[in-house]
Amino acid sequence: MDLAHKKALQQLDAAHHLHPFNDNAALAKKGTRILTRGEGAYVWDADGNKLLDAFAGLWCVNIGYGRRELGEVASRQMTELAYYNSFFQCTTEPTVRLSAKLAELCPGDLNHVFFANSGSEANDTILRMVRHFWAVQEQPQKNIFIGRHNGYHGSTVAGASLGGMKGMHKQGGLPIPDIHHIEPPFWFADGGDLSEEEYGRLCAKRLEDKILELGPERVAAFIGEPIMGAIGVYIPPRNYWQEIEKICRRYDVLLVADEVICGFGRTGRWFAAEYFDFQPDIMTLAKGITSGYIPLGAVMFNDRVAGVLATRGGELAHGYTYSGHPVCAAVALENIRILEEEGIVQRCHDEIGPYLAERWKTLGEHPLVGEARIAGMVGALELVPAKPERRFFDQRGVVGARCRDIALEEGLILRATYDSMLLSPPLIWTRAQVDELVDKAWRALERTAPEFGIRRAA
Repeated sequence: MDLAHKKALQQLDAAHHLHPFNDNAALAKKGTRILTRGEGAYVWDADGNKLLDAFAGLWCVNIGYGRRELGEVASRQMTELAYYNSFFQCTTEPTVRLSAKLAELCPGDLNHVFFANSGSEANDTILRMVRHFWAVQEQPQKNIFIGRHNGYHGSTVAGASLGGMKGMHKQGGLPIPDIHHIEPPFWFADGGDLSEEEYGRLCAKRLEDKILELGPERVAAFIGEPIMGAIGVYIPPRNYWQEIEKICRRYDVLLVADEVICGFGRTGRWFAAEYFDFQPDIMTLAKGITSGYIPLGAVMFNDRVAGVLATRGGELAHGYTYSGHPVCAAVALENIRILEEEGIVQRCHDEIGPYLAERWKTLGEHPLVGEARIAGMVGALELVPAKPERRFFDQRGVVGARCRDIALEEGLILRATYDSMLLSPPLIWTRAQVDELVDKAWRALERTAPEFGIRRAA
């Protein structure tokens, strides 16, 4: 793309486009980066730079860029039947087949699906349906949701309320009533000298304490991301979710797993519930369900919840114009076919995930890195002022932002949250691309460290 064309697009963007999670005034002055194409593990920008995408777009391009099969399926479905709704006792074949496929893939008795357009809408759906579930069983007072501070469940009113991001709560008068939060599991910050198992039990007990404080007769559900992504990839101890499940069963609290980031192979299992060995009652899906090629979200309900909603709830007064959109469903089916037939999830578990973990851990040897954490193909580097102390920079976010920008100069896309460098690559990476990641990330660390008074690695 020539310079004049790029500048014209940037000016139009600044004049008309409000970007999510950006200081739009600052971005308008800088000029947005324009991406022009993608292939496999790489994207190219308008300046012709080839960038290794170590974040899979936004946690989502699991099968990589440029898979023509998805475009071809979308084109066929658009030509045959571009759209019909699910409201008027109607459906379409791709929607039915995707429903059955998701029931087959999801763990346990998560056999029933409600379609949305995003993870945010799916979590809005959960809030309404769970409260409805208890109300039709003559327990309308059982309407409290418990989430976690710094959790992320989308940016709609309900999604942002369920999440625990204080910065989001400042905008729009959130959270809405009857949503409470507990501290999340983040070993680097507060694990102390506890063993992994001890810390897992301690963190889970925070939920039990909150349920007892509020009253079990009032608590409807607990919602959490199996791995907390947006705040910095907090990977809990392996026993944490098993303890959470025991507590939910003890007090008859529904367990909601937000699998928007982790689903469809990110941990080396189809779902993180399998990775951590627990069984949710309800599960949120999005992102990897279509590898980001087209918008789609879904809520999976188990037999108990769906049975009540279907037989005792009367008319389900909830839905979206595009719920179960046939083109989205067809693309999702093709995406899942590719994941299955090419063995991408299994390869992530058996081969590329372990190799990535081995190489990623070597970055933890750098003096700027306090912890290199990873599970499957999602991880983070925690940048710190002084090893081996587990503490943060006084002004959090400055070092991470600088390291992110330097990594981009090296041809590598990483995300920075505070001073955590986040990793979530396409699942189709090769060993050579893992090596490229580590080489470029090391160079970025080496360039960042001296700017903040950190001794270079030997």
